[in-house]
Amino acid sequence: MSGHRTNLPTVGVVILTMGDREKELLALLDSVAAQEGERATVVVLAQGTELPRLPDGIAAVELPENLGIPGGRNAGVQWLREHGGVDVVLVLDDDGLLPQIDTLRLVREAFTTNPRLGIVGFRIADEEGISQRRHVPRLGGADPLISGPVTTFLGGAHAIRMRVIDQVGEFPSQFFYAHEETDFAWRALDAGWEIDYRADLVLTHPRTPASRHAVYYRNTGRNRVWLAKRHLPAVLVPVYLASWAAYTLVQRPPLAGLKSWWAGFFEGVRVPCPPRRPMRWRTVWRMTRLGRPPVI
Repeated sequence: MSGHRTNLPTVGVVILTMGDREKELLALLDSVAAQEGERATVVVLAQGTELPRLPDGIAAVELPENLGIPGGRNAGVQWLREHGGVDVVLVLDDDGLLPQIDTLRLVREAFTTNPRLGIVGFRIADEEGISQRRHVPRLGGADPLISGPVTTFLGGAHAIRMRVIDQVGEFPSQFFYAHEETDFAWRALDAGWEIDYRADLVLTHPRTPASRHAVYYRNTGRNRVWLAKRHLPAVLVPVYLASWAAYTLVQRPPLAGLKSWWAGFFEGVRVPCPPRRPMRWRTVWRMTRLGRPPVI
C-alpha cells in the first residue's frame, strides 16, 4: 500500500465558507475524511467571519475580510504552499457532499495516468441525482453522464494540478465572483494543458439558481467583458460580447437583473482588468474542435 502512495500525487482540499452552513460544512468534511487511500490535507477558510469548531486535523483559517471566491481560493492555495505543498488542489463548495468514497483515489489516478491533464471538473448533482443544465460545461448542456475533454470547469467541485497554477498564475481576484473558472481555464488551455469533465466524480449539491447571489447579474456582465479583453484576439472580442449580450436578452432576465447586467457590462468596458494576454489562434482552433469556440 505504501508503495502506491509514493507514486500517486498528494491532494490538498480548499473549502471556502461564509459561516452560515455549519451543518453542511461538517457533513462535507466527514465525506472527505471517509475517502479511500492517503488522507488529504484540508484547509477551511472563513471569508470575513468566524469558523465553528472543526474536526481534528482540519486547518482553520479566518480571513479578515471576504476576498470573493477567486481571492479566497488563492488564499487557500497559498496556505497549502506554505504548509508543505501538494501536487493537486481540490476545491469544494461548503454545502456540497462527496457521496462516493473513491473520489480522491480517482482524482489521483487521473492525474497520474495523463501527465498533460491540468484540471478535472466534477459532475454536480442535486438531491435527486440530477445535474442542472448550467452545471454541464458543454454547449447545450449535453448529457451530464458523458465524460470527456472540455474548455472550462465548474467552480463548485474541481481539481487542479499545482504545476498549472505555478505556470499560468492564480485565479483573477478582481472578478470576485463569476467566470473566474473560465478565465483560469483559458489560460491553462493556452499553455497546453487539458481539461476533463468526469461524470463519475460527483459532488451532490442543493438545487439552487445562480441568481441567488446578489452580485450575480452585475458581475456576470462585467466579468464577461473582462474575460474577453484579457484573453481573446482583438477581432474576436466584439463577436464574443455580442453573442453573450444576445444570449442574455433571449434568457429574458427580470428587468432589475437586466439593468444590473448592463451596468456591469459597461463597467467592464470602462474599467481595465489587466493583464491582457491574448490566446494563440491555435488555442482558438483547439477550443473550436472541442465544441466551444471562444465566441459563444
